[in-house]
Amino acid sequence: MGWAFYLYVLIYIVPLVLVFFVPFSWSMVGLFFLNYFIGMFFITAGYHRYFSHKSYKLARIPQFILAFMAQASCQKGVLWWAANHRHHHIYSDKDEDIHSPVKRGFWYSHIGWVFDPVTQGYNERQVADLSKFAELRFLNKYFWLPTVIVAAAILYFGGLSAFVWGYLITMIMLYQASYCVNSLAHVYGTKRFDTGDESRNNWILAIITLGEGWHNNHHHSMASVRQGYKWWEIDITFYILTIFSWIGIVKDMRPFKV
Repeated sequence: MGWAFYLYVLIYIVPLVLVFFVPFSWSMVGLFFLNYFIGMFFITAGYHRYFSHKSYKLARIPQFILAFMAQASCQKGVLWWAANHRHHHIYSDKDEDIHSPVKRGFWYSHIGWVFDPVTQGYNERQVADLSKFAELRFLNKYFWLPTVIVAAAILYFGGLSAFVWGYLITMIMLYQASYCVNSLAHVYGTKRFDTGDESRNNWILAIITLGEGWHNNHHHSMASVRQGYKWWEIDITFYILTIFSWIGIVKDMRPFKV
């Protein structure tokens, strides 16, 4: 697994230790929830719905900001993320799927695949539409830069408590929520559509991931900006993107196809 695995272990251990050495305050808990919400939005709206599926359009500057803020969550570069996710959809729950719990087991699909040497690269041909932008290639190459800048800003302006609650704990919770879509959303939940795989709709995951838990819906209509198909299927990411479309930032939102 190499140095990345041990660094990842430290990312979990350090905040769980530091949280007992910084003053507790409800404002820090509030900062955690705020940053978790913001971080999850940029993961879902950025890494997933925009860069992986192009479910809406952005001008070049908002596209750069979206990529920067997505990478602030420390889930590697947008080209790597999008290429591997597109690969997942092509081979969903088949032998070639890089994180299928059906084929590789729950823990590998949840977290083990992140450290597998096979998954460290990506097929550049699968993201040719994105790699034509020099700024995206730059961010993808220096994928650590956005998260370092955000972490440093939180530490500088908020102090150690804000850094622990607003960055470290936020980051590890964003990791786990994102991983659950790869693992739990292919194991637990309901299937509305026959998608040829084990993707499931799970309302609990939909809440904690701002809409990504409607995973069977998503596998049925992958390019849709909306994943909550029914009115009662809460999809906060879609609601926010809709608001951005009203003011002209987001354009050409692709509809759900039944």
